[in-house]
Amino acid sequence: MTTATQLLRTPFHSFHLQHKAKMVDFAGWEMPLSYGSIIEEHRHCRASAGFFDVSHMGRLRFTGRHARRFLDTVCTRQVLGMEPGQCRYGIVCNERGGCLDDIIVYCMDESDFLVVCNASNRAKLLAHFAAVKGDMVFKLDDQTESTAMCALQGPKAMDLIAGMSREIPNLKRYRFTQKNLIVVKLIVSRTGYTGEDGVEVILGAGTAQLAMGMFLKNAGQADSVVKPIGLGARDTLRMEAGMPLYGHEIDEDTDPISAGLGFAVKLDKGQDDERAGRFIGQDALQRIAAAGPARKLVGLVLEGRRSARQGMQVKHGNDVVGRVTSGCLSPTLDKPIAMAFVDAPLAELGTSLSVDLGRESANASVTKMPFVSATRS
Repeated sequence: MTTATQLLRTPFHSFHLQHKAKMVDFAGWEMPLSYGSIIEEHRHCRASAGFFDVSHMGRLRFTGRHARRFLDTVCTRQVLGMEPGQCRYGIVCNERGGCLDDIIVYCMDESDFLVVCNASNRAKLLAHFAAVKGDMVFKLDDQTESTAMCALQGPKAMDLIAGMSREIPNLKRYRFTQKNLIVVKLIVSRTGYTGEDGVEVILGAGTAQLAMGMFLKNAGQADSVVKPIGLGARDTLRMEAGMPLYGHEIDEDTDPISAGLGFAVKLDKGQDDERAGRFIGQDALQRIAAAGPARKLVGLVLEGRRSARQGMQVKHGNDVVGRVTSGCLSPTLDKPIAMAFVDAPLAELGTSLSVDLGRESANASVTKMPFVSATRS
């Protein structure tokens, strides 16, 4: 068990303490769970703008002759043909088609890529990459601890950024730019994990606090506009946005087709252009797609006030037909929502189901995701 003295700390650690964050162990990192009320933080992000420290996410740099070819071997999306400044969401699978992790690939140029992965899977991915490298020649630099990563999310986020940069607000979704601000070098991408508009920023660990001070100064110390948001609200925000979380909606025994992530899988990879090659797990996913998944990830809205929790049974009549992967009382909708895997024939919108909450059951209906669409300023 990791002890508090062994936990890794992000470059924003002192910022969290200054703002009286409740710190917790998350994947070996000391991270802010909340700075007060999780519900208030959640609602602030939906209404205004929130600052998130996501420095615990892995950042792996691939450079060299076979960097692109290797990423096409391990990623379900096609990396071949990506343009500099483009990001692409994809999955790293095992041979069975199970998800080792979901990642975002940043294309710097044709032989230089940055991969952002989940904190809990960084060591596993590094071991997997070493095992499947073969004779391909590239350099893999784990830049996680030498860099910082943060996000600014919410309907007012881009207005704040527009006061400091004309270029960034014009970025398209899943595009990034590299900026030099005095002594601070930034990679700024129009990505995020809340369902809101905003950016994610990668910068050197040594300049992270300086950059934070510069931003707050340029934003006019706008505490009423930008507030720090912890992991608690980050989780409820991503649930409302219907976004998967590793260890909940996806894992090594869950394929991306069943999890509703088919958009992130190029099943015919290597067919149109053999330079892309085939990815690990492609054969298995082609079989699953052809037969149709036996179960599907769905959104549920529950009656009553009690929230469902991961692992709870989903029933159709007296039959157990699935299990809950995530659940919460939605701060935006003020009603319980959940994501669950259910038997494929019962995944149609409007299907009436129930969730076994333990001492009682709650009626539930299958609903579309995202549960909440992004708000606009």
